[in-house]
Amino acid sequence: MSHTLKLLQLNQITHDVYQFRTEKPDGYTFSPGQATELALNKQGWKDEKRPFTFTSLPEDPFLEFTIKSYPSHDGVTKQIAALKEGDEVIIDDAWGAIEYHGKGVFIAGGAGITPFISIFRKLEKENNVSGHQLYFANKTSKDVIMESYFRDLLGDNFISVLADENSEKHKHGLIDYDFLKSEIGDFNQEFYVCGPNKMVEDISGHLKKLGANPDGITFEQ
Repeated sequence: MSHTLKLLQLNQITHDVYQFRTEKPDGYTFSPGQATELALNKQGWKDEKRPFTFTSLPEDPFLEFTIKSYPSHDGVTKQIAALKEGDEVIIDDAWGAIEYHGKGVFIAGGAGITPFISIFRKLEKENNVSGHQLYFANKTSKDVIMESYFRDLLGDNFISVLADENSEKHKHGLIDYDFLKSEIGDFNQEFYVCGPNKMVEDISGHLKKLGANPDGITFEQ
């Protein structure tokens, strides 16, 4: 079922990431970590649906999305940057395999952090943050989405990893086999992985080799 919703608020939170809130249809439900297909209610864009994750909580009176814009691609995300309050989007019902199953390690790459935003907001609301770790891979420090939020929430259990920049507050390198082996002491716990397809595939494979239970690795198929 499709819903046409007005844009209530739009904020730019990094150099290329926008967070916006829309109206929420009566009775609309989703679980933290899930996504929907979204299109812009504009001529020529109504059928250009793309998957975007909810970053609000299910009980919030609005829907929120956190979307990385790619200006070099003449697509939906480029148009996102030009939206204004009062513009409309079209969304479908919620779907997705990223769902919380218990305490563990979250590993995100770039915009792959978005399913985890709603999950961590729920954990924060339930006072259940302790015991979780978040590894967040990006190219440079300016790419880190909601860095201050995660640092305040998780403290030393938030580990930012930069591939292209050396910085005092961030680890340098890639989240590869050697990194996971040196960083994680217990592979008998839940793992949540989201990011570019190749990254998710590689990290899931590394975790299995290091002894993680394949059924304990949650990622989007």
